[in-house]
Amino acid sequence: MSDAVTDDKLNETSPEKLLAPVLSSFWDDPRSWTLDVYRANGGYRALSKALAMPPDDVIAYVKDAGLRGRGGAGFPTGMKWQFIPQGDDKPHYLVVNADESEPGTCKDIPLLFANPHSLIEGIVIACHAIRSDHAFIYLRGEVVPVLRRLHTAVAEAYAAGYLGKDALGPGKDLTLTVHAGAGAYICGEETALLDSLEGRRGQPRLRPPFPAVAGLYACPTVVNNVESIASVPAIIDRGKEWFRSMGSEKSPGFTLYSLSGHVANPGQYEGPLGITLRELLDLSGGMRPGHRLKFWTPGGSSTPMLTDEHLDVPLDYEGLMGAGSMLGTKALQCFDETTCVVRAVTRWTEFYAHESCGKCTPCREGTYWLVQLLRDIEAGKGLLSDIDKIADIADNVNGKSFCALGDGAAACITSSLTHFREEYERHITERGCPFDPARSTVWADTLEVNA
Repeated sequence: MSDAVTDDKLNETSPEKLLAPVLSSFWDDPRSWTLDVYRANGGYRALSKALAMPPDDVIAYVKDAGLRGRGGAGFPTGMKWQFIPQGDDKPHYLVVNADESEPGTCKDIPLLFANPHSLIEGIVIACHAIRSDHAFIYLRGEVVPVLRRLHTAVAEAYAAGYLGKDALGPGKDLTLTVHAGAGAYICGEETALLDSLEGRRGQPRLRPPFPAVAGLYACPTVVNNVESIASVPAIIDRGKEWFRSMGSEKSPGFTLYSLSGHVANPGQYEGPLGITLRELLDLSGGMRPGHRLKFWTPGGSSTPMLTDEHLDVPLDYEGLMGAGSMLGTKALQCFDETTCVVRAVTRWTEFYAHESCGKCTPCREGTYWLVQLLRDIEAGKGLLSDIDKIADIADNVNGKSFCALGDGAAACITSSLTHFREEYERHITERGCPFDPARSTVWADTLEVNA
């Protein structure tokens, strides 16, 4: 473990030089979600520019800007639009994935709550580009306040003529449907989402064919994340050069970082790709007083965890890949030294076991047995040989499951064993959790510091 990083060591960088508020620039307005406020801040200005361009030119412009999908995989957005076949005499669909379910991820829901019109404007532009007359927003149904606000924003857009009759030009109508899902993590996977949207049980589909060829209702479909589509209007309005002036050559632009956990000021921090966790902790006031960073996740629980040795790794796709992790959804969960790694990993694995759709054996059986072994280790009932056993099971799940859910379940286990294997061993040799307040010197020290 490297030197401890506390809140008083992170005061060297000016916030003005680090943040790049675009999507979040007017979230503090009392009525930020309304059409009037959105238009007062330049909203729908990009739409008129985009509709004046040929569809293929819009695709090329977004592609040249270098916008990469903000849902986790980082696939180039313009390239995904380009895959839609033309002249096929089939309906084309745009589906926006707002089924935000990854543990630790909390960027799309605040965006929809505070600035839904940025998504709606992006949807109209994207539909023009891929020649679609029907778009869908698949929203996680539990977030009822967001659902109501989104319905209100869609109604405003219809009344203003941005949706509905002639929205894409004379004789080119556009329908936008908001669909509330029933709440399943697996529906965040794009093909499982499509099955759910069609009224079936949400389970991932075999690919090929890919959604661009046979997606919703067996027609060409683009599935994009909320933030990906909401970022398009700013690119069209301010220019691709402006967008590329932020971030790096391969990971350009701005993005939302969701900082949570044991930090002084958790929340959404919008900045250029390539910012570091050290800089974000500086902006947020550091870890909670008297504590230091122990481990963190760059993009939610499905991305391999990192430690305080990785504070200066650029938070972009290439930087985190080089560090052995992934950018994912930029869900930066920070945990201090009072956190038991085994307990955290056990809770995450319980989530994946519960949310497994059961379609494939590696994920269905693997996550179940991982939970049993992890619970025994956490309770001090495990054997040292169980550590190698969970590593072996995780290896049999990773890369062998039908979709990426299995990969995510294995990632937290394998990375925790890489960085904190001795903590697993202590649970077994000491017959219990060393972070139990009743028996832990770590907790005793914490109580003394806070006193």
